[in-house]
Amino acid sequence: MEILWASDTPLSGKIPEFVGNWTRLKQLRFQGNSFEGPIPSSFSMLISLNSLRISDLYNMSSSLDFITSLKNLTDLVLRNALISGTIPSNIGEHQSLQILDLSFNNLTGRIPSALFNMSSLTYLFLGNNSLSGPLPSQKSETLQNLDLSYNDISGSFPSWVTASGLQLNLVANNFTFGSSNISTLPGLNCLQKNFPCNRNSPRYANFSIKCGDRTMRTADGTVYEAENASLGAASFYVTSFDKWAVSNVGLFSDRKDTSYVENTLVQVTRTTTPELFQNSRISPGSLRYYGLGLENGPYTVRMLFAETAFPDRSSQTWQSLGKRVFDIYIQGSLREKDFDISKEAGGVERALEKVFNANVSENYLEVHLFWAGKGTCCIPVQGYYGPMISALRAVSDFQPTVSGIPPRTSEGKNRTGLVVGIAVSVGVVSSILIVAVCFMKRKSDSNEEEEFLGIGPRPNTYSYAELRSATEEFIPSNKLGEGGFGPVYKGTLSDGRVVAVKQLSVASHQGKSQFIAEIATISSVQHRNLVKLYGCCIEGDKRLLIYEYLENRSLDQALFGKNDLNLDWSTRFSICIGTARGLAYLHEESRPRIVHRDVKASNILLDAELCPKISDFGLAKLYDEKITHISTRVAGTIGYLAPEYAMRGHLTEKADVFGFGVVALEILSGRPNSDNSLDAEKIYLLEWVWTLHEHNQALGLVDPKLMEFDEIEAIRVIRVALLCTQASPMLRPPMSRVVAMLAGDIEVGNVTTKPSYLTDLDFKDITGDFLDEGNTVSTASSSIKRQQKNQDGNTTDVSPTDPTPSPMNVTKSMITDVIGEGR
Repeated sequence: MEILWASDTPLSGKIPEFVGNWTRLKQLRFQGNSFEGPIPSSFSMLISLNSLRISDLYNMSSSLDFITSLKNLTDLVLRNALISGTIPSNIGEHQSLQILDLSFNNLTGRIPSALFNMSSLTYLFLGNNSLSGPLPSQKSETLQNLDLSYNDISGSFPSWVTASGLQLNLVANNFTFGSSNISTLPGLNCLQKNFPCNRNSPRYANFSIKCGDRTMRTADGTVYEAENASLGAASFYVTSFDKWAVSNVGLFSDRKDTSYVENTLVQVTRTTTPELFQNSRISPGSLRYYGLGLENGPYTVRMLFAETAFPDRSSQTWQSLGKRVFDIYIQGSLREKDFDISKEAGGVERALEKVFNANVSENYLEVHLFWAGKGTCCIPVQGYYGPMISALRAVSDFQPTVSGIPPRTSEGKNRTGLVVGIAVSVGVVSSILIVAVCFMKRKSDSNEEEEFLGIGPRPNTYSYAELRSATEEFIPSNKLGEGGFGPVYKGTLSDGRVVAVKQLSVASHQGKSQFIAEIATISSVQHRNLVKLYGCCIEGDKRLLIYEYLENRSLDQALFGKNDLNLDWSTRFSICIGTARGLAYLHEESRPRIVHRDVKASNILLDAELCPKISDFGLAKLYDEKITHISTRVAGTIGYLAPEYAMRGHLTEKADVFGFGVVALEILSGRPNSDNSLDAEKIYLLEWVWTLHEHNQALGLVDPKLMEFDEIEAIRVIRVALLCTQASPMLRPPMSRVVAMLAGDIEVGNVTTKPSYLTDLDFKDITGDFLDEGNTVSTASSSIKRQQKNQDGNTTDVSPTDPTPSPMNVTKSMITDVIGEGR
């Protein structure tokens, strides 16, 4: 026997010694059972093990002596297993280790420096022990995820704590902060032991958090603040006004999606606020929320849950057997053991509210969701276990005496005091002048602060000097590309993070209010298939946005460029579905709804795992749910433009559906939507695919570089793309149905008419007609024609737009805008 997994079973008693005789074992898992310690010493004979996971033991403790001879281990998880003593100094001899989790134990002493310099170790979890001493002075580059929270570590911060790509959680230790290091790890000073920020000087008596999502206001006026930070295996986040914080620890087994957010397009039932459940924060291990600076007294804590990761049991599928089980602690006290959302709610996709009473005595409140090894680890696929929560709210049960208003900065207070002192010393006239100047300055500062406060939690802000340094003065070698709104540069921030800096050009004509609105939109929208915004810069006329940097650049470079990305079929199909999900979120789940306007391969970026992320969505126009038509300057790219948008300025989400259809065909075929180097019948991709479709040869479109592909999935992509590119927007499906069709959840509708598109020649013909200065010509989109051969070989004029076009006034400025932005 080589593999033994026994997790979340009724097994109890001591772990049998004879298991140590099964020396051929390569994988052994005992998690979430009722076993007692200690771990048998005979386990030292299991020298063939490469994976050992034992957790959640009771009674007697164990030491780490038995692992000395287990040199083939690549992952060792002894979490919540009553491990005591010190970490062996020879731990560095286990050079094959990639994952080491010794969290939630009773380890003492210092951390061996060898542990931080192992050649393969990537994930190290030592949280919730009693480890002491300083941090080791050096760390290997491979160690990128490190949890040391809830220990007694003290001293200074070594230089590696700001290394690029490092996830580091040092919450609840004994570090001392001063002016020299308080900005090293922003917010960490508030999350040391005893939570010192606003201690003994409370400012708040409530907090409301929209877990894993943007800010939302419910019908009763409650504002749930956005908690959509990029949490990972060892991370924390503190709000800018130190009102609340979140800490996450844990690694999902074999789950590629690292967003730690679960989202659904299904509307959750049994609630009047289904929008609160569309996105939820998930964690593979330990998820904590903190209310900071709270006035002492009794509180009511409300938690909102809905199970959205598993299908309903009525589907009678293997995936529907998935079960999520975790524990709930409040103020360190266990309040719910083996909590199962779907069991308590009576099914999946049903809202559930849990209400608890809690007492705040030291100005902070801690809510802890903890996975104790139970539930299913591998259904519907690997990595769908652990805590999950949609929203959290805590409200005082007493009449508060605090204002609940965030504090003014000390800088503002000092400036006021200085002005008063000067006024007294220099006389009435000078006083009036100084006070007037100060008032105007403070009013300006206040207005700027109010503009930020009005859009929810304030995004991170960076100085222009910092961004100049990060991008090495915006040197050309760091330039990643340039779009219609300005160039984008690669940069490295002072904390080591690699970012993409979008330098908005003057040509984008954006005022301050527009820019802040953009920030609000981008900051409030988060999805695994959307590019994340880290922050912004507003200095004078300079406007910059700081995004996550994506290693594999854009999809068009992967498909048509010279990089070495060989996208196999499964990757391409995943990119199609991921892009569709991102657009579905923008169109149907985001509030306000968002139309991208320029869906194309170069606006889809790929991360290290080749997961697609849509970029530039924050630069799109927004529209209210009640509006179905917008007159605006056409902004898009020829080849991806929906005809009704290009010719009549008619903009709805169906314009994005059209662009997605073109992108899907480019992904499948490995070629751009037009290519003049090809034979005449193949130049325009949509024309060629329709010809192949009519002759039942659609698979001839598949990229010849693909040695293997799934024919059923390929046909599905082609048929969906043809539906998306229909001439009439009414015939195009919404993106949620596109997702369902691509996933095979529903049948693909029949394609009855050929796709429609506009070519470069179409636009050249238009500009030729309307280049006379001052001319305004009333025309119909049907006047824009291209020549096409019909089935009997005759040449006919065919309109590329819908059969009942509406007239519009075409001016030179509009055509210039279309052509300019499109190029």
